[in-house]
Amino acid sequence: MAKDSSKVWSAFSLVAALGAAAVAKKALDGSWKAATGKQPPTNPADPDVDVWEAVAWAAASGTFVALAKMLAQRRAAGYYLKSTGELPPPLRKDATA
Repeated sequence: MAKDSSKVWSAFSLVAALGAAAVAKKALDGSWKAATGKQPPTNPADPDVDVWEAVAWAAASGTFVALAKMLAQRRAAGYYLKSTGELPPPLRKDATA
């Protein structure tokens, strides 16, 4: 059963993370355009993109997407806990520790 619950958690966690990343990217793109008046860089490595714009975009997008994924996975873990009565397998404390 533990193997099945681990697979369920993996799928559930992945869907939550991907959904959060997509929503975060869309929100960040809109925020970037509102703040700068320009579209966000499609490829910050492109030499035509100003280096400071590329750095700002990389920092903002990386931070925002990572936070959204983490929050979504925490929420998914809470839902999993309420549904099953226990934490997802990767989040359980080792019983021998």
